[in-house]
Amino acid sequence: MGSGCFGFILVMAFFLEPLACQPSQQQLEPNSDGFFVSGFLKKMGSSSSSFSQIYNFSDPFCSWPGVFCDAKKEHVIELAASGSGLSGSIPDTTIGKLTKLQNLDLSNNKITGLPADLWSLGTLKSLNLSSNQISGSLPNNIGNFGLLERLDISSNNFSGAIPETIGSLVSLQILKLGRNGFDQSIPTGILSCQSLVTIDLSSNQLSGSLPDGFGAAFPKLKTLNLAGNEIHGRDSDFLELKSITTLNVSSNLFQGSAMGMFKELLEVIDLSRNQFQGHISQVQFNTSYNWARLVYLDLSENELSGDILHNFNQSQNLRHLNLAYNRFSRQEFPKIEMLSSLEYLNFSSTSLIGQVPAEMSQLSNLNTLDLSENHLVGHIPLLSVKKLQILDVSHNNLTGDIPASLLHKVLWMERFNFSYNNLTLCASEIPLEAFKTAFIGSLNSCPIAANPALFKRSAPKHKGLRLALALALSMVCLLAGLLFLAFGCRRRNRLWAVKQTSYKEEQTISGPFSFQTDSTTWVADVKQATSVPVVIFEKPLLNITFADLLSATSNFDRGTLLAEGKFGPVYRGFLPGGIHVAVKVLVHGSTLTDQEAARELEYLGRIKHPNLVPLTGYCLAGDQRLAIYDYMENGNLQNLLHDLPLGVQTTEDWSTDTWEEDENNGIQNVGSEGLLTTWRFRHKIALGTARALAFLHHGCFPSIIHRDVKASSVYLDYSLEPRLSDFGLAKIFGNGLDEELACGSPGYVPPEFSNPDIDSPTSKSDVYCFGVVLFELITGKKPIEDDYPEEKEATLVGWVRGLIRKNKASRAIDPKICDTGPEEQMVEALKIGYLCTADLPSKRPSMQQIVGLLKDIESTGNQ
Repeated sequence: MGSGCFGFILVMAFFLEPLACQPSQQQLEPNSDGFFVSGFLKKMGSSSSSFSQIYNFSDPFCSWPGVFCDAKKEHVIELAASGSGLSGSIPDTTIGKLTKLQNLDLSNNKITGLPADLWSLGTLKSLNLSSNQISGSLPNNIGNFGLLERLDISSNNFSGAIPETIGSLVSLQILKLGRNGFDQSIPTGILSCQSLVTIDLSSNQLSGSLPDGFGAAFPKLKTLNLAGNEIHGRDSDFLELKSITTLNVSSNLFQGSAMGMFKELLEVIDLSRNQFQGHISQVQFNTSYNWARLVYLDLSENELSGDILHNFNQSQNLRHLNLAYNRFSRQEFPKIEMLSSLEYLNFSSTSLIGQVPAEMSQLSNLNTLDLSENHLVGHIPLLSVKKLQILDVSHNNLTGDIPASLLHKVLWMERFNFSYNNLTLCASEIPLEAFKTAFIGSLNSCPIAANPALFKRSAPKHKGLRLALALALSMVCLLAGLLFLAFGCRRRNRLWAVKQTSYKEEQTISGPFSFQTDSTTWVADVKQATSVPVVIFEKPLLNITFADLLSATSNFDRGTLLAEGKFGPVYRGFLPGGIHVAVKVLVHGSTLTDQEAARELEYLGRIKHPNLVPLTGYCLAGDQRLAIYDYMENGNLQNLLHDLPLGVQTTEDWSTDTWEEDENNGIQNVGSEGLLTTWRFRHKIALGTARALAFLHHGCFPSIIHRDVKASSVYLDYSLEPRLSDFGLAKIFGNGLDEELACGSPGYVPPEFSNPDIDSPTSKSDVYCFGVVLFELITGKKPIEDDYPEEKEATLVGWVRGLIRKNKASRAIDPKICDTGPEEQMVEALKIGYLCTADLPSKRPSMQQIVGLLKDIESTGNQ
């Protein structure tokens, strides 16, 4: 019996041994393609927070994202790791050992160097290393890639000469070396690459002339971009480019006739900032060029003369037209109303005379219009303002009123200028700085708002009756005044008896006044409270002093303290006249004088927008600057979204950084339906906040960088409209707060702030912070230290961006709003947040563009 059991155990062990030896995860054989790819990814991506989200090394290597193998699953034939967070120099004995590799895409990373064995990949057909940080020269070994069809190393730091061995790439179809530091002349070896379809050598430091026979060498070439170099040449150098459809030689030293550059198939022509000459109007007569193909034409900053083309009937597909700064003769405005697709039009300094035709209103797609520095007269026509973002009509002889529809639009434009004309406008809604810089020489003429009846003579028969009524009313007022005075004296005696001092009544009380909060002590060093005026912008006749502020806030008692932020404590109060306010004490030492601080606060008080918390007034109490705001009844987004049950709020909240529930005040409903639990309302908050930032960036002159956009900066007023607070305050302190503000708020710090060369926030850092707020609105999660499913030690930005890259954005949507609107709208909003939180500031859209994107979501929801 015992020997039988022993035999059974041996048999089972024999069968179970393979299972016991089975590894828990895939074991990669040394010197295999999987081994080399694994080593490359682990060494290059270990510092990336999103790396573990993308690659699971326990899976077979041929199933890893971006890894494509041959039919036998043995060799890697394609490796695509664009935007995967790779950084540093690629080590030897990694991807350089993938002997069957055909396509390699490592673009949009932070790679700084290439391995020596990369150049041995003789099977490579496509190499994309664009948008990295690779420096040094391009080695002659590039010629080893005899089968290469596509080479893109644009947007790096390569320098030196383009190697002659590039001529060995006889199969090359696409060559992109733009935005580097290549110098010297274009090598003659390039003429051997006769299969080229695209050449991009733009934004380098190339000089010299084009190699002889350049045009004839490329019978298949469709796109040529030599912009931003110092290359010499003439129009004859391009004579044999028969297949060319896109030609950009801007910002070089080319000469000759512009007419010779119009090839039959061209759709995009950019000859700007060169030395071309000739009469452009003769093109249609002297060449076989087909104007119907033309989409983009830029001939600006050359030496063209004669007439502008006056007949654009054949160019109905034209979207971009720039003829600025040439030597055209004086002429009437050309007929361009048939260019219905036109988005960009620049006729600056083209010697135009006469009036701007009314037909300009038909150009409904126009985004940019520049008619500056001409001799135009008459009125500005009714332009289509639907998409207009840039408008410049300065330095002309225009007269009359600026159309009201245009004035309303300019506050939302990126740039505008009406200066040096004879125009009139009502500038009541235009910020003063904008009026001083963009309307120089214009007359500010607003109508007087008056009741016409007050200016009519009364009929004699009513004169006696009116006199009697006036006497009777005077007697009533006199009696009422005496009664009020008697009651007031009695009340004053009672107050004195119980020793409840009023600062208004006690005229002799003197300072300085000291106040303490949980985190700071601040002092108003004034001798007498009643001697320090409080300025209320909308009610300048109110005689309010610092004594009234003391009374309104119960001597700045802790019971009225709403919160403490970076600028200082915020108190709630009621000023005389029933004005419900929040008083923000700017406790940091200001570097501005009282006069400078007052001027800056008055400027901020003139900035009005439906989505900004309005500055009601201010008070300069010794060294302290007190900013007075309208009180926001419905709290801020931080509290409503994270700190309170959705749909409720505290009436005692006006915080900037933190919030503490007041135990003496109950929590009341914002709305009967709990609006914050609906997608529609959260979208409304996002759009309103975006509009506020767009106005600060594009509608104020100079533009205002908020510097601290976050959920606690977004408030809801009595009508549940979103309003952004704390804009423009940093300037009050001069440089006093720069260091603290540059650090940002936890969870909202843009990546560029880790760069020591970045010394101050920009509009693009505001965009990043807005992207974080947008993620908060859609996910319902905090920027940091929240529960991010399947992620540990992540941030909200890293978690959401990772899901979007995996096409799993819907997993990030807050369950509370999932069923309250179309999921595709919420996913689209997350993608807008993805654009806003791009690592590179240059990749982020402007706030004006973000407003458009969010409005597009709104419009699709209303269809």
